[in-house]
Amino acid sequence: MTATIALVDDDRNILTSVSIALQTEGFLVRVYNDSEAALKALVDNPPELAVLDIKMPRMDGMELLRRLREKTDFPVIFLTSKDDELDEALGLALGADDYIAKPFSQRLLIARIRAILRRSGPREAPSATHPAEPEPEPMIRGKLRMDPARHKVNWDGQLVTLTVTEFLILEALATRPGFVKSRDQLLDIAYQDDVYVDDRTIDSHIKRLRRKFRQIDPHFDAIQTLYGVGYRFDEE
Repeated sequence: MTATIALVDDDRNILTSVSIALQTEGFLVRVYNDSEAALKALVDNPPELAVLDIKMPRMDGMELLRRLREKTDFPVIFLTSKDDELDEALGLALGADDYIAKPFSQRLLIARIRAILRRSGPREAPSATHPAEPEPEPMIRGKLRMDPARHKVNWDGQLVTLTVTEFLILEALATRPGFVKSRDQLLDIAYQDDVYVDDRTIDSHIKRLRRKFRQIDPHFDAIQTLYGVGYRFDEE
C-alpha cells in the first residue's frame, strides 16, 4: 500500500520541490498552503504522515498540531525556518514525532519519513512464502498494559494515546523494568537509519509521556530519571 504524505506550508516553492521529491520516491502527496483548510482535510481524511511548517499565517503549525492531536494520532514531522530549541521543545511537547530545521536536505527528510512509517505502518500481509507470525502478547507492567500489535497503551484500565516515538521509548523502558537506558540507547531505538537527532529530544518526549500519564493518574511516577545516567521504568 502506497503511503500518503500531507505537506502543509505557506511557501509554494517548498511545497512544489518536496512534493516532487516525495512523488519520485513513490509516495502519494497532498499539499496545503493554508493551515485552516489543512486542519479540516487532515481530520476528515488522515494521511499516513504529515509534514508541517511552524511559521505560517493565520494558524501556525503549533496550533495546527494541537488541534490535530485532539482528534488524530498520525505521525507528524515539523519544519521550521529557525534553529530554535524553544520551537523544538514546544513541537515535541505537543506531540510531534520529529523536527527538522530549514534549510534542510530532502534526502534527510525522506529518510526521516521512511523511518517513522516503518515504525508506525501495518505489518505485511501473510502469504504462502511468508506465513503470518503470531502477534506479540500484550506487555503488562503493574498498571501499564502495552499492546504493540495494536499500538495501544492503557494505564490502570484507561487508554493513553501516544505517538509512534513515545510508544517506542516507553516500550524500551518497560521491557526491562528497573534497568536504566541512556539517552543514546533510547535514541537508537526511537530514531533509526543513522539519522542524527539531539539527545535533548529524548528529554522532551519523556516530559510529554509523563504529562499524558499524569492526566490520568496525578501520582504517576513510573518513569524515573537517573541524573547523568538516563531513564528507567519502575513497575512498583
